[in-house]
Amino acid sequence: MDTLELLGHPVRLRIVHAMRGGRTLTTAELGTLLPDVSKAMLYRHVDLLAAGGVLEVADERRVRGAVERHYRLRRDRASVDPGTAASMSPEDHRRGFAVALAALVAEFNAYLDRDDADPRADPVGYQQHAVWLDRDELAALVGELRAAILPRLANPAAPGRTRYLLSPILFPSEPPAAGSG
Repeated sequence: MDTLELLGHPVRLRIVHAMRGGRTLTTAELGTLLPDVSKAMLYRHVDLLAAGGVLEVADERRVRGAVERHYRLRRDRASVDPGTAASMSPEDHRRGFAVALAALVAEFNAYLDRDDADPRADPVGYQQHAVWLDRDELAALVGELRAAILPRLANPAAPGRTRYLLSPILFPSEPPAAGSG
């Protein structure tokens, strides 16, 4: 199964999201983070991700006669590379976007289902903005967003830090205005 297929399922994508940030987790720990996913489904998708090289075994321990595996994400295999993205058909993009949205909806529902969820107090946001940009302005905006986000991706888990999902989505919503190039 190629990376596009591996990441093309909402549960597998949620597992990848849960593993980001340098985490090393067992399948049981993943189950705690994804309580709405059945244990059997979680084990099946972890096995697929491991067989496909997206997850690797970081450690194995014997626990009460069973082998407990600790997995870590292989960042080089956990996303669609630019070459593959460039070769994707519009239908591939539709499927990929639908999977990403399904995973995002599931993550948001899992947040709302927590006893301590407080959307009013937490900085929860899902606004959309329409901006008019030429190619140079678009490139500048994307660069500015990357510059703001990339350093924070290296932040380790620490007391006082809360893990947030940030999902920028950008696409043209209509064709260029007449007379623009």
